[in-house]
Amino acid sequence: MEAHLTFFRGDNWESVIFYILNLFGVFVMSILVEWLSHTRLINSDIKYHVVAGLVQTGLYSIRITLAYFVMLKVMSFDVGVLAAAVAGYTIGFLIFGSRMFDKQDTASYQKPTDLPPLNC
Repeated sequence: MEAHLTFFRGDNWESVIFYILNLFGVFVMSILVEWLSHTRLINSDIKYHVVAGLVQTGLYSIRITLAYFVMLKVMSFDVGVLAAAVAGYTIGFLIFGSRMFDKQDTASYQKPTDLPPLNC
């Protein structure tokens, strides 16, 4: 098996269908990371803070796990995988993180989140 230290075009995949499924998986995982980063899933009026903290911690661990899976796929140095990850993160941010689909018009509006965005 050949190890690449630079980006390459994936020619060594067993089949085109397998390669496209891999690209689609990376795309979906990166959209899910953005969704978990920018979506409010826990009700702030919850009475049981321990339960809310455990749910928030579980969601954080899912988000970080997905982000590491995307990172490991990108570390294959395949340009198609990199493009799928960037496209997924971009579409995910456009849908969930930008104000493009917000219903509110106020300039001072800040979307509430349970989880802070991933810091680079």
